[in-house]
Order: sequence, then C-alpha cells, then structure tokens
Amino acid sequence: MSTASPAGPAPNVDYRTEPSQYRHWKLRFEGPVATLLADFDENGGIRPGYKLKLNSYDLGVDIELHDALNRIRFEHPEVRTVVLTSARDKVFCSGANIFMLGVSSHAWKVNFCKFTNETRNGIEDSSRHSGLKFIAAVNGSCAGGGYEVALACDEIILVDDRSSAVSLPEVPLLGVLPGTGGLTRVTDKRHVRHDLADIFCTTTEGVRGQKAKDWRLVDDIAKPAQFAARVQERALQLAAMSDRPADARGVALTKIERIVEPDALRYAHVNVQIDRAKRTASFTIAAPTGVQPTDIAGIEAAGADWYPLALARQLDDAILSMRTNELAIGTWLIRTEGDAAAVLAMDAMLATYAGHWLVRETVGLLRRTLSRLDVSSRSLFALIEPGSCFAGTFLELALACDRSYHLALPDDAARAPKITVGEANFGRYPMATGQSRLGRRYYDEPGPLAAVRARLGEPLDADAAHALGLVTSHPDDIDWADETRIAIEERVAMSPDALTGMEANLRFNGPENMVTRIFGRLTAWQNWIFQRPNAVGDKGALKVYGTGEKSAFDWNRV
Repeated sequence: MSTASPAGPAPNVDYRTEPSQYRHWKLRFEGPVATLLADFDENGGIRPGYKLKLNSYDLGVDIELHDALNRIRFEHPEVRTVVLTSARDKVFCSGANIFMLGVSSHAWKVNFCKFTNETRNGIEDSSRHSGLKFIAAVNGSCAGGGYEVALACDEIILVDDRSSAVSLPEVPLLGVLPGTGGLTRVTDKRHVRHDLADIFCTTTEGVRGQKAKDWRLVDDIAKPAQFAARVQERALQLAAMSDRPADARGVALTKIERIVEPDALRYAHVNVQIDRAKRTASFTIAAPTGVQPTDIAGIEAAGADWYPLALARQLDDAILSMRTNELAIGTWLIRTEGDAAAVLAMDAMLATYAGHWLVRETVGLLRRTLSRLDVSSRSLFALIEPGSCFAGTFLELALACDRSYHLALPDDAARAPKITVGEANFGRYPMATGQSRLGRRYYDEPGPLAAVRARLGEPLDADAAHALGLVTSHPDDIDWADETRIAIEERVAMSPDALTGMEANLRFNGPENMVTRIFGRLTAWQNWIFQRPNAVGDKGALKVYGTGEKSAFDWNRV
C-alpha cells in the first residue's frame, strides 16, 4: 500500500489496491446484497507506531474501503444493497485510531479526515444517483468515526444486546471534534433534537437500545437472535427499489498503470510535472484519441480501458497522490491537450447512454473526481494555450479553478486556443453545493447563464470567452508569459494557510448543504482545534490518551 518515495526517504502513500491485497475488509456477495465485513488487522497500520485495536482505523483502512466501494459499483452491477458490518464479536468499529492521531502530523490528520469525508460522501452520492443503498448493521460497540461510517449509510440497524451502543466521544475524551461529518449528519441528516445531540456528543458511554432509536440515532434495533434476519430482510426490501441491473456483466477494475519519476507522475491520459523550485505542478489532461466506442456493446467491450472511465480513475489517483505526498507543491496549473471535438463526442456518448448502469457509474466517478479537485487545498490556475481542449467535460476543469488565463492570438485565428461550452456544463457534474460550476460562477443569475447558453457548442476565442465572463484574463502573446509568470509567482509566495481558507470560502459561494458544512467544519473548526495545546500539547487530550495521565486544559475560551 506504500512505496518508496522517488523524492526522498519517506514512503509515499499509494491509493491503488485490490481485494487480494486487503488487510482490513472482507467482501461477500449474495445476489443483490454485498456485505462489507470490517475485520481490521491490528498490525496492519499504514504507518508504524500504533496498533489498530478494536476495529479502529487509519488511512490504509479507508483506502481499502474506497476501493471496495468502486469495485461494488463497477464490478458487481447486480448489487443493489451494501451491508457494512463487523466480523468482530461485540465490536463494530471504534473509530479513527487515537494513537495514530497522536503521533501524526497535523497535515496527515487533516488529509486523512478529508479523504475519509470524501469516501463517506461517496456512499451518499451512490445512494442518491446510482441506485445503491447502504445499511450499517451495527453488531457491537460503535464509536466516533465508526458511528460516522454508519451515519453515511441510508439506514442503521443496532443490535439490542444491552451493551452495544453508538457514540461520538471526541469532545469529552479527546478534546477534538468528530472529524468526518458526525456532528453534521446527526443534525442535518438524522434530525436528532439539538439538546439530545448535546448530551450525546458530551458523554463517552454512548446511547444504546430503544433510547438510540427514540433519539433517532439509529433506524431500528433487533435482539441478537433476530439481528441477522432483520438486516437481511431490510437489505432485500431496499434492493427491490433499485434499478441496478440483475443480469449485467461487470467491468473489472484493472490496476491503474502509472510511471513515477522524481518530479512527475505519468498515466495514459494524465501527466503531472512537478517544478519543485517554483512549488508548482502542471496537470495535463489529454483528450481521447483514435477510434472510440459508438454504442453500449463497444463501451462494455472496452471495460476499464473505456476512455471516460480510465480518465476518471487516473485523474482521481493523480489528485490523491499529489494531495497526500506533495504537501509543498501548493499551486496546480491545469492544462489540457488534444481535439476538443473528441471531448464533445465523448460527452454526446455519455448523454445518449446516460441511463445505462455503466455510463451512469462512470459519470458518477467523474463527478466525484471533479468534486475532489474542488475541495483540494491547492491553488488552481487554468492555462488555456494553443493545443488546449477545454470543451464540455474538460471545461469543468477550468471552471473548477480559482483563475483561468486564456491566451489571445488575434492575428492567428487558426492557432488561437478556444473553449467550448457544452450541455455537460449545465449540471452533469454538480459541485458539493449541488450547483453546476457555471451556476456557481454566475450566482445562478439568469442573464449571464442565458448568454452563455446562447453560445453553446461554439468555439470561443479569448476575447469572446472573456466578454462572457468565462475566463479571468485574456492576455495576448506579448503579455502572456509575463502575466502568467507574475500571477503564479505571487500566488506561490502567499501564506498557504490563508490561501486555503480564502479559496474554500470563494469556491463554495453557493447554497449551504450538509456536504459543504461537513467540509467547512473540517477546514475551519477541526483545522484549528487539532492544533490547539488542549488537543496536541504535551498534556493535551490526544497526547495523554491511554497513559493514565489527566489532560491539562487551558480554560480560556477563545
């Protein structure tokens, strides 16, 4: 799960895995129901220095969960309900490993929480868009991040054995907050009354049995003798409501091939070039080339090599790898290359066969990958140059950026780079806010959106794109090098902490919802609390946990 870093002695995190390599999850399939069994190897931590006791987890556990979910989505279209439960007696999941948090850097903790959040949100995304429903079959104690996994599911069934409880003990036990959506989902999703939620989040023992159901912390309870039958009954009921096909052939997710160099990541369709001196990385995304499938039979035959699916997987891996392993590379330059017509032809295929399960799942993966780009704490600049193909789905990459620079070549119309707005830009890939990126750009104001729609499918040069407000700046070839260089150098020189806060606020200016609040609270509240001495000082709650010492708090409210 980790490989030697090409840039130094510290091991890099590799997000690529597959079931034969799993150390923590077991997958079972029975008709329309898949079961994900948590059986975390306590000696299988992704970093040394802690043991994953009591089904506590770290980033390695979540990497496997992320992979398992994608395999259910793509390799098992017959699955309609996923049951998450534990292979351990009396323990469902005790949450993020506290000793791991105690020995990890701040950046590691935050990136771990962010990836975990994205995986949880992906569960809800599949429930909303793909006909997959999720049940947490809580067959033992369920604390902290373990309960947050359950909260991401559509329904929670708790064994009523007089001992198993759900809890969020981070505040009283560790001096931090639930980091992966616990507070938000308890209120926004489960509608637990706020005073009951206050009690729940400030006690360590949790809530069990009928009280957990009465407080809306779980959906149902069942005695141990009836528990398995009740879970199976409900799983089949939910499966009956899904439109995922019972007889389709799945697509094997073959290993994502890449070449890792000291300053580059190279995939078939994505190239990342790192400039360490300038602290920038250039992401170049290539358009499809050659003959592409024109019908469902061709798409199915292409399998994991079908261009949109392969692109989504490669770009997702590149984002995750750079985000985790290259913390000092704070500015990402987004480029594209290839034939815009090929990108628009791909978009037309995705629209024509939108109802097919594989196409729907591929669009879902593209949607989640673009959303991962949105929430990455990196400055994003799009550079629209000769040979670019920011069209349709690829234009979403530029619309996701903090700024976009479009080269104007008024005396060379043939070579002048152009962008093309497609139907895909009007909602196929909504942001976490639920808005399209065009909607976010124009605050959903009808006039500007209508003006853009009037130019749908038309290649727009720099002047036309700037007039519509689709790009930030349109320097000509005399000013291009200096303007882009100065803008990038100025950005790189600014405080990364201030930029992270600023970018998150400006990118998500649309309507608030549960997902944006989860990320906002992680960015602001947890980012601050995780650095306070009350949590991570020598006598902070995270540092002294398990030692028998009592936390020493600074009692001043800030």
